[in-house]
Amino acid sequence: MPDSSFFDESRENSLVKSEIVAKYFWAWAKIMIKQIKNAQEKKRLNDNKNPQKKSTEIAYIDLFSGPGSYQDGTKSTPLLILERAIADPDMSQMLVTLFNDKDSNNTQSLQQAIESIPDIGRLTHKPILLNKEVGEEIVQAIKQITKIPTLFFIDPWGYKGLSLALIGTLIKDWGCDCIFFFNYNRINMGLHNTAVEKHMNSLFGKERADNLRGQLESKQPEERELIIVEAISQALKEIGGSYVLPFCFKNEGGNRTTHHLIFVSKNVLGYSIMKEIMAGESSSAKQGVSSFEYNPAPPRYPLLYELYRPLDELENLLLEEFAAQTMTMEQIYNQHHVGKRYISKNYKEALKKLEQQGKIIADPPASKRRKYKGEITFGEKVTVTFLPK
Repeated sequence: MPDSSFFDESRENSLVKSEIVAKYFWAWAKIMIKQIKNAQEKKRLNDNKNPQKKSTEIAYIDLFSGPGSYQDGTKSTPLLILERAIADPDMSQMLVTLFNDKDSNNTQSLQQAIESIPDIGRLTHKPILLNKEVGEEIVQAIKQITKIPTLFFIDPWGYKGLSLALIGTLIKDWGCDCIFFFNYNRINMGLHNTAVEKHMNSLFGKERADNLRGQLESKQPEERELIIVEAISQALKEIGGSYVLPFCFKNEGGNRTTHHLIFVSKNVLGYSIMKEIMAGESSSAKQGVSSFEYNPAPPRYPLLYELYRPLDELENLLLEEFAAQTMTMEQIYNQHHVGKRYISKNYKEALKKLEQQGKIIADPPASKRRKYKGEITFGEKVTVTFLPK
């Protein structure tokens, strides 16, 4: 049963979740629009017989959209998306939106909120609202929209309706990415609940779900979480989601994971952009390396918190992997960052430290590079030579 209190107040983690989705939508949409325009111009120049532009769209689809706002009046994600689209001339013409919720009260609330948005009429495509349970019928409706770049957001209260088959369908076409809510607490309990065995098998795949049930026996909570999140990440990669990025949310006490927001894409650029966004929304960072976690409680053990130094670890990883090689900072980042929580600025900082320690040779050297806010920069085109082991 849905938790009716879910939208009663805009808790901090709900705000963070909405910010991550809205920020990624904006960055993703701008890239898609630019690529579509470039393709249109190329076609126009190469096709003298038919110089007319084809109508093109991008789409945002939310399968569990909820109401228009929380009880405290804070706008929900659909309204944030629509308001951004209205404010952008290209997006207002190109964006197709579909919002679905099986709760008719939520659908009616969202409809009223959408109609009250100033200048909603600027959108060429009127938002589509559906009131259906997520299943085959919804998948068929989505197929009518696909073949255009689409960002999908799946935010169920639990896990019903969420499956590998669904996610695989959503991301199969060019420009299609998916962000979904992974309710770790309920999934952790559900894996050993025979009443929801079918749902767990749909989410992980039967063979992987069976293996999980065996693996999790006698495991401590922290290890269980690592095993479960690794399992869903590997399952997503097997269905074509080459780039998977989880973001963890803790409870108000900061001592227990409640859920994850998981991003899945076939494109490394989308992965890099989302990594920067999630890093910025993280509640903490060690040595400038973000936790990819929103934890409303401060670190309880500051000594232990500082003992783990991830930037030092990155320096050692780079020395080990690239020994005796010469390449640019950009090449190092592109070759190394996938599957790790380091972002571009972490690599630049690690390379600067290695240069200061005499463990790499940079060209141009620090003495010939410009400064920004008093700090010597380390640009993407700087060439790095790693010393032999």
